[in-house]
Amino acid sequence: MRILIVGAGAVGGYFGARLAAAGRDVTFLVRAGRAEQLRRTGLVVKSPHGDLAMQPKLLLASEIVEPFDLIVLSTKAYSLDAAIQDFAPAVGAQTMILPLLNGMRHFDILVARFGESAILGGSTRIVSDLSPEGHVLQFGPWHDMVFGERDKSVTPGIEALGATLQGCGFPTMLSPDILASLWMKWTMLSSLAGTTCLLRGTIGEIEAAAGGVETVRAIIAESAAISAANGYPQKPDFLEQHTARMTEPGSALTASMFRDLQKGAPVEADHILGDFLARGRAHGVAAPLLEAAYVQLSIYSASLSPK
Repeated sequence: MRILIVGAGAVGGYFGARLAAAGRDVTFLVRAGRAEQLRRTGLVVKSPHGDLAMQPKLLLASEIVEPFDLIVLSTKAYSLDAAIQDFAPAVGAQTMILPLLNGMRHFDILVARFGESAILGGSTRIVSDLSPEGHVLQFGPWHDMVFGERDKSVTPGIEALGATLQGCGFPTMLSPDILASLWMKWTMLSSLAGTTCLLRGTIGEIEAAAGGVETVRAIIAESAAISAANGYPQKPDFLEQHTARMTEPGSALTASMFRDLQKGAPVEADHILGDFLARGRAHGVAAPLLEAAYVQLSIYSASLSPK
């Protein structure tokens, strides 16, 4: 299976490197600046699960001449349109596209361009970032990938993908209901991003503040209500575990959106919180704390736009 990883950032760079190290046929689609950096330093991964260093196969959008079997898409949501323009020439009649983006809005965009059958569902759980040198830094134990057909079918293509991903140094699972998996992650992520961005602190700092735990619990309840209203009620044991993680004393946990906010970088507020809230409003669900977080992030995003 010829695999094209769109970008070589914190997520695509990590999983692409693991796949390449396991002998899979992996090419990274990158922009000129990242290509020059990778040719100079190589693709370096620093991880609790073992470091990697390699000279990856690279491709610029202008150099695409034939389709790939699998395209793995892990860009930020605000870069999706530009990424589609770059990788579109690599999509053939049998190409599978595996987006690892958060939320659901990207499905509408990808299906409109490439059709229903080409688009798989996928999700990953990893905390990673790029160093100033362009190295991929992975933090914590999580580095798993869940995938599946969005209509719950088990096709020869999805079985081939499962076989390709096995034995590559990270846990994988073919989900019988990938949309349910995605809604569970969206519930978790919206509450984590909403909490840390609204309250501007780590989970440990929020837990230690007067009223912090109560506010966290209220935000989790809002997120769970939106998911349930859309047909995906979250299981009590998941909500219990998530609440425990979100109220852990001394925890340094933050959302990647909060880390982007701290760096003065663009954020995925529209894709993760804006669309989530819109789907709640469509079912009459009020979520004032999540709305407040989104308003704050919208103001921040407007401040980044050229005047």
